[in-house]
Amino acid sequence: MLAYRIKSFDTPAVLENIDSPAPAAHEVKVRIRACGLNFADLLLQKGTYQDTPTLPFTPGLEVSGEVIACGSSVQGVAPGDRVAVFSGQGGLAEEGVFDASRVVPIPDSMSFEDAAALQIAYGTSHVALDHCARLQPGETLLVTGAAGGVGLTAVEIGKLMGARVIAHARGAGKLEVAREAGADHLIDAEADLRREVKALGGADVVYDAVGGDVWTAAFRSTNPGGRLLPIGFASGEVPQIPANHLLVKNLTVIGFYIGGYMKSHPEVIQRSLKTLMEWHGSGRITPHISHCLPLKQVAEGMELLRSRASTGKVVITP
Repeated sequence: MLAYRIKSFDTPAVLENIDSPAPAAHEVKVRIRACGLNFADLLLQKGTYQDTPTLPFTPGLEVSGEVIACGSSVQGVAPGDRVAVFSGQGGLAEEGVFDASRVVPIPDSMSFEDAAALQIAYGTSHVALDHCARLQPGETLLVTGAAGGVGLTAVEIGKLMGARVIAHARGAGKLEVAREAGADHLIDAEADLRREVKALGGADVVYDAVGGDVWTAAFRSTNPGGRLLPIGFASGEVPQIPANHLLVKNLTVIGFYIGGYMKSHPEVIQRSLKTLMEWHGSGRITPHISHCLPLKQVAEGMELLRSRASTGKVVITP
C-alpha cells in the first residue's frame, strides 16, 4: 500500500509502497477514505510534537473509512462498517490498523471527508469550550486564528452555545469566512486587538490558536474572572503567562490538549463526538473543507497549513 512516511526529521517525507499491516487482537484494519491534516502534522515532520512516534512513521491524526478486518478480541465492529478514527498517527496511507477503542461509527448520511474533518477541529473546540471553559450563553468569546481549521469551529460552536463571538483573522477574505460561520464581530490582524476587544466590552473566554503577541493582546483584553485557552502557537512563539496578572484579574488559564484527553479521559472525547455527530446529522454544524487533495499531494496540503493559505480543513483522500 502507499503511505506518506517520515524517515528523518532532517529530510522531506516521502510517498512509498510499504507492506499492508495486519491487525493485532485489539485492532481494526481500515481502508482509509479520508484523512484530515492538522498543524500537529507539521510538528510531527520536524520532530517537535509532544507525541512524536519513533522513526520511521506515517503521520495523519484523524481518518475515516471502511473496516476491512478485525482482530480476534474486537467486539462491536465488523468488516464493512463505516467508521471514524482519532488515530494519532498512520492516517496518510491507503490502509491502517488502529486500536478498536478509538473507532466511532459514522452514519450513512455523513461523507468520509466530513467525518475526517470533524474529529480534531470540532472535538478540540467543543471539549475546550464546553467541558473546560464552561462557556455560558451571553458571554463574549474571542477566537484568534478564527479562519483556521480549529479556530473556525470555535466560532461555530461558540455561537451554537449562545455566546457573542469576536473573530480575529488576517484579511477580509478570512474574516468573511468567520462571519459566515457565525461571528458577531470581526477584527483584522492588522488592527490593535486589545483596543478593539476592549471597545466591544472585553472577552469572557479567549480561545487562542496563535500565541505570541496575539496572546498577549488577548490576555490584556480579558474581563475579570475570564478564562483563557491556549490551544496552539501558530505564530511559533509560546507565550509566558504573568502569574501576578492572573491574581489581579482572577483569570484562569486552562491548558488543553485533545490527545491527552484521549489517553486520560477518553469518555470525555466519546461524549463530545456523540454530540458532534448529532449536531451534524441535524444540520447544526458542517465542516468547512477548503481543500481536498489526493495522497500524492500531501506535501502541497502541508504547505497550505504552513503558509496559512487554507481556510477551514485540508483533507487528503487516499
